[in-house]
Amino acid sequence: MEIMSSGDGKVVVGVTGASGFIASWLIKLLLHHGYTVKASVRDPSDEKKTAHLLGFDGAKERLQLFKADLLEEGSFDSTIEGCVGVFHMASPVFLSAADPQAEIIDPAVKGTLNVLKSCAKSPTVKRVIVTSSVASVFHTGKPVNRDSVADETWFSDPEYCNKRKFWYQLGKTLAEMAAWEFAKENGIDMVTIHPGVVIGPFLHPILSSSVSMILNLVNGNKTYPKFHFWSVDVRDVAEAHIKAFENPSAYGRYCLVGSTVSFSEVLKILHKLYPTLPLADKCEEINTLMLSEFEVSKKKAEEGLGMKFIPLEESLKDTIEYLKDKGFLHF
Repeated sequence: MEIMSSGDGKVVVGVTGASGFIASWLIKLLLHHGYTVKASVRDPSDEKKTAHLLGFDGAKERLQLFKADLLEEGSFDSTIEGCVGVFHMASPVFLSAADPQAEIIDPAVKGTLNVLKSCAKSPTVKRVIVTSSVASVFHTGKPVNRDSVADETWFSDPEYCNKRKFWYQLGKTLAEMAAWEFAKENGIDMVTIHPGVVIGPFLHPILSSSVSMILNLVNGNKTYPKFHFWSVDVRDVAEAHIKAFENPSAYGRYCLVGSTVSFSEVLKILHKLYPTLPLADKCEEINTLMLSEFEVSKKKAEEGLGMKFIPLEESLKDTIEYLKDKGFLHF
């Protein structure tokens, strides 16, 4: 694939799930880089979810919004038609549900396949970037310890996820497996991105579940969970998507984890930054998804995409400042 140039507005790319946390940042950066963006949302007339997108620099000239539904085949045709690259980011982010199959797994798997089917119809599409998660990497069912280092060769085991009722992880894993199979069968040049817990400043009006985790540490909650925090800044995730599209040698899967620390370490950083905030002070023994501590390799992301991760302290500070600016915190 020839490297994709930007800057004149002639390179058209598609983004699904445009109003989401990561997608909002991606669209902002794509417009900044000079791309024309065709973006899908469930309801383009819902100003609460689209006003921030339409307010970005360049949006008036180079952003179009389209209506699309993950479970409706052909729904993404109009978004993807004429695009050179496609960023598939639309996916449910629920850790639990009354009906996991209908609410989490089907939208993740069928939605991904519906987007890829639309990509296969379009002769202009040269590369597809699928936003996955470390959820489809970490849950192998094999024992790990402090000396273990997760990398792109790890793949979550669907049977293990199903047995443990890790529905979000199962959906992400099955969606990725289906995507690779479809891409191979249809000759689609595809790259998958696997972020950890995504934090940082947010552009959309609705709190993401990951930013809510930070808010819960500083808004008067007395306890914090006992598990490790594999985190990455949302701006790094958005930038990695663009690099994965523009770099002709990008391939396969990319794990994106900027830092691995315990929640107690996160609290130490927050206390240093904001000594007066009412921080959680008691570790709660809960049945979390993973209690094991292990590192995640940055090698492929750093060497293959040229990533330089924003330090955790900076991400946490910017997260708190945005929570303050948006009225979620008062101090």
